[in-house]
Amino acid sequence: MNGLDLTGLTVMPSQVWGGVRLVPLVRTEPVPGLRLHHEVYDRAIGEVQLGPRAHYLSYVPHGFIADWSGDGSQQAAYGSRLASAADGGADCVPVRMHHRLAKRRRSKGVSEQRLRFLPLHLALEGYLALHFGGPSVVWDEWSQQAVRQGLSPRAEAAYAGWQVPGLGQALRIFEIHPGQCGVLVYTADSLAAAFVVPHPDDYRALHPSLIEDLYGELVYQYAYFSGDVPDFEVRIGGERHIRTLADLRLAARVQERNWVQGHDALMSARLLGPSYRFDRVYRMDRFALWRFLPSFSRSEPEQHIGEAICDHRGQVAYLKTFRLSDAQIRRGHLLDRLHDHDWHLDRTAEAMRVSRTQLVRRVEDAGFGSLLKHGAERASAR
Repeated sequence: MNGLDLTGLTVMPSQVWGGVRLVPLVRTEPVPGLRLHHEVYDRAIGEVQLGPRAHYLSYVPHGFIADWSGDGSQQAAYGSRLASAADGGADCVPVRMHHRLAKRRRSKGVSEQRLRFLPLHLALEGYLALHFGGPSVVWDEWSQQAVRQGLSPRAEAAYAGWQVPGLGQALRIFEIHPGQCGVLVYTADSLAAAFVVPHPDDYRALHPSLIEDLYGELVYQYAYFSGDVPDFEVRIGGERHIRTLADLRLAARVQERNWVQGHDALMSARLLGPSYRFDRVYRMDRFALWRFLPSFSRSEPEQHIGEAICDHRGQVAYLKTFRLSDAQIRRGHLLDRLHDHDWHLDRTAEAMRVSRTQLVRRVEDAGFGSLLKHGAERASAR
């Protein structure tokens, strides 16, 4: 994977509600051989097991089922609480157990051509695990905690979609276009998230799930503090050649096409233009499930993490992204630079063109100060 290929998706004119702009994405033909289904859980608190000794608690509102069997017959499956019939679950918040982030479904011990995965958790787990092991060389400046535990534990805050001002109303009142297979969500005209599925029926079923998804802190702030954004308007007037309804229709389509072309250029710069690091999670015949991280370059103002299902040609069938905040980008950039220079403070400071003291301050501001020994800014390196 070298990049995100959204070939086959066409942008439609946006719809605006307050500070939220939704841009529909329409396919001329559905992606053959793949369908997505919804798996609904009755509680949003979930424990995800990554391995025998690794697990975490997180907000898990629902799961997706990727079905490449060809029949597309599976419907939404409703989960049950992990509580006994005796207690009734009235005075507790049940925790649902999820074994691994992506797991092949089994029926009577036989593997099906269906994969259950937790949307956005693949992407977030990839970001949280970024250089998770900590220092690869035991330099004097790093504490025993850094050597033995690495960056454990790490946590990131996010907002549920129903907490983002205006998003719920926008998703409720806006029309779904014929052939719509995705949407771009903007707050204050800043790209907040992208969501793409292989089939229009999948989008109609999964459209309500956007209100339960995770959104970054920056997305919430933009929606909360921004005013109304301008709506898409077509202004046609003074054209002498408009004499019939057909002429008017043609002029409107020209204006619509101009808007679409302008948005395509904007989307390419914000979402498709940046470079990503891809990690394949699971192969499904001619499809593969990937997660990706940005370059964490300080020169790119908007950066997203995400996950995608692509076919053998690299065309995106499923896509979900999460907009990182400036602080999250800085943490990723700092971890990358430390890793690139074997976590040697002097070499990293020189590469970043800052002093050793400034670098130590950045490490502390990023929340990693406990990994450093006291006086690390003055200690002499080997």
